[in-house]
Amino acid sequence: MQAVVLDKYGDVDVLQIKQVPVPKPGPTEVLVKVAATALNRADLLQRRGLYPGPEAEYEIPGIEFSGTIESSGEAAKMYPHGTQVMGIVGGGGYAEYLVTDQQQIMPIPSGISLVDAVAIPEVWITAFDALIDKGKLLPNQKCLIHAGGSGVGTAAIQIAKELGSEVAVTASSPKLEICAQLGADLTIDYNQEDFVDKVKKWTNSIGVDVILDVVGGDYLEKNLRCATTQGRIVQVGAMGGGKSEINLGALLQKRLTLIGTVLRSRSIEEKIVITEAFKSRITPKFEDRSYKPVIDRYYSFHEIAEAHTYMESNKNIGKIIIEMPPN
Repeated sequence: MQAVVLDKYGDVDVLQIKQVPVPKPGPTEVLVKVAATALNRADLLQRRGLYPGPEAEYEIPGIEFSGTIESSGEAAKMYPHGTQVMGIVGGGGYAEYLVTDQQQIMPIPSGISLVDAVAIPEVWITAFDALIDKGKLLPNQKCLIHAGGSGVGTAAIQIAKELGSEVAVTASSPKLEICAQLGADLTIDYNQEDFVDKVKKWTNSIGVDVILDVVGGDYLEKNLRCATTQGRIVQVGAMGGGKSEINLGALLQKRLTLIGTVLRSRSIEEKIVITEAFKSRITPKFEDRSYKPVIDRYYSFHEIAEAHTYMESNKNIGKIIIEMPPN
């Protein structure tokens, strides 16, 4: 099969497509013929050697997929062959085939195409986990979502609004319109406006209940100032840097909760739990059209380097999809 194999780390020229053996499913695993994968910030970091994938004979990036079950291990009985599925994996998405545990996959919601479904797993599970499971966001509460035009951001806006919460977002100017269309109540151009001042005015200096942050860096200290007493700050990325200086006095005085979370490093058991919760609570919302994946553009598998370059430009609004070659 064809797969992107990382033999070294660096710029986009290290994304080489090679021939490797088709993996074989274990007893509880399924073999999926991949229709599409999608880019995530983790892929860019892995390509540069900053976020290694799980140990494997071949280092194949890619942490989400959509495709069709082609074969199964002897104990994998949940889904018949030919079922169209989507899911998250620790790695291996940049390939024509992958294997994954049967409990980590989800049937594709009705009304969503096989290719477009790949825009759902990673960012929607991340947003659901951050806002609902970790952040404990409730109806009528206020939240601040950084990078509102990103894949995670566009998903988080929809989840929060459907829940009945009020939403503020930060994004660059070209991305604010789509954030507003998705339901954001307050849009903040982080290049031109101080989001701390804007949030304080919006909340009458009370602050927001939950903050979802994929940026990190100097945003953390500002988040402390934006949060209300007993607020929750959920850190799911560090696009702006992994080191921060914070005022511990503010953290203590407001009795804030700072939560760090990622999906990739979790055990299979943890991933199964969040997948099951997602299937029961979020998937039906795609089927009744309450939610929609936001897709920026599509690339072919052989355009993987161009796709990485585009994502690094930070111009995308929503997901960047990579379509695998048809057989």
